[in-house]
Amino acid sequence: MLYSYITKKDTPLITDLYELTMAQVYFNEKRDDRAVFNFYIRHTPNRGYFVSAGLEELTAALFDFRFDSEAIKYLDSLGIFSEEFLKYLQNFRFSGNLWAIEEGEIIFENEPVVQVEAPLIEAQVIETLVINTMQYSILSATKALRCVSVAKETRIVDFGFRRSHMAQAGVTAARSGYMCGFLGSSNLAAGRRFGVPVFGTMAHSFVLAHRSEEEAFEAFARAYPNNAIFLIDTYDTISGLKKAIEVAKRLGIKLKGVRLDSGDVLNLSKKCREILDQEGFKDTMVLVSGGVDEYMIEDLLKKKAPIDAWGVGTKFVVSEDLPSLDCAYKLVELNGEPKMKFSSKKVNIPAKKQIFRQYRDGVIYKDTLGLFDEELEGEPMLKEVIREGECVYDFPFLDFIRKRLGENFEKIPDNLKELNPKSHFRPNISKKLSEILAELEKMYKKNI
Repeated sequence: MLYSYITKKDTPLITDLYELTMAQVYFNEKRDDRAVFNFYIRHTPNRGYFVSAGLEELTAALFDFRFDSEAIKYLDSLGIFSEEFLKYLQNFRFSGNLWAIEEGEIIFENEPVVQVEAPLIEAQVIETLVINTMQYSILSATKALRCVSVAKETRIVDFGFRRSHMAQAGVTAARSGYMCGFLGSSNLAAGRRFGVPVFGTMAHSFVLAHRSEEEAFEAFARAYPNNAIFLIDTYDTISGLKKAIEVAKRLGIKLKGVRLDSGDVLNLSKKCREILDQEGFKDTMVLVSGGVDEYMIEDLLKKKAPIDAWGVGTKFVVSEDLPSLDCAYKLVELNGEPKMKFSSKKVNIPAKKQIFRQYRDGVIYKDTLGLFDEELEGEPMLKEVIREGECVYDFPFLDFIRKRLGENFEKIPDNLKELNPKSHFRPNISKKLSEILAELEKMYKKNI
């Protein structure tokens, strides 16, 4: 039997077992509690900000969350679920409400990015789905914006599909990259699905498949006379560059670019630029790939490397310096009563909330966490997406989100844009919410 990636039929089983074991107990107890859960990011030392992403994918997944006959049959085979509970799951539909920070907005730690209000069982069962969907989208989008933030006038293309953690991660990363300002991606699946512009050059195997570099370059140029980008480091980089120039002159084609994928990139890029300019190829770009991330881009540009474009790959799609997001999905209110855990270093902020954002001279100045029905100064950041199981939000096109994010990046305080920020942005707590925190802490101390 052949196995494929996660399909729509697998969606309800993007659930950890403990979520269903708890849900069955709630079902047995006939719990009809109204629960509020928050998805948020905990303190992360090497990130001054995050990018909200993944909301559209999460919403679609929630509407696909159905336990079909095959899923029920599998759950029944485990021998731990009652017939009555399985019948309940057969009719499972998310009937609750969801508020979220829109994609393309800047987010910070300890702020609810997604807020779910639903019957307790429904809100609990979707925990893994929410975390799994949101955390990678946020990780990849934040990594992409960090790359763009240091690239200055140079351009970036996503080359990471081959090294992504399964296909869907690669598609999500390509979308995140374009949303954050990448020129496009090599990923054809993302091109078709999201309209991300696609780009590609050649591999070393293409050069090796020909008798010589000249023959490889000539074959490629004849096929793509207006879009020739030659990979010049298969053997010797400078020798490869000279052969690329020779072929371009002989065929009379426009040499769009040359790509460096190895070696001393700083010195090689300078030498390539010098030779290209001397030979009359001043418009030919120097593209660098191979181990590229925001740290490499920042370092090389500070050293005046004459690089025009970057192909970011593995380090981008796996978010190498931060491969997982310390995030959580926690119960914060039950039947109108605030809930809070006091575990060491994992304390959460209780109650159904709203984020109120204020700006000073066009820059984010203060975020205040308040109760959902409070009226505080600032822009409410959590928008209504699902109401009683129905989508009420008009999802924008990806290009609109890209434009929004470009504008929002300018609103981030400069000290938070640093790749290794020395300070972090934390939300203020409203007076009413502070009073609830104090009361819960008092009750906690009394109980222990």
